[in-house]
Amino acid sequence: MLSRIVAALFGGYALAALTSVATLALPLSRSEAVLTGMLLSFLVYAGAVVWVFAVRSARRAWAGLLVAAAPLLLAAWPYWHGAAP
Repeated sequence: MLSRIVAALFGGYALAALTSVATLALPLSRSEAVLTGMLLSFLVYAGAVVWVFAVRSARRAWAGLLVAAAPLLLAAWPYWHGAAP
């Protein structure tokens, strides 16, 4: 149970943060992308928390968070390192 709580709190937060930064890769103006990322991050965090407690095991919860984070990390990577257009 502790692993699920940690996954929900910190894994959900990390996923929401990645979503927020990854939206900068969308073909929107920068201000629209920031607003969209902020709004989506709330939905992603709430969905991650619900999903972590809905799956059968804590291992599946962590694996699902990692699988969801991988493409977001690829999209957000250039913006964290200043190589974004």
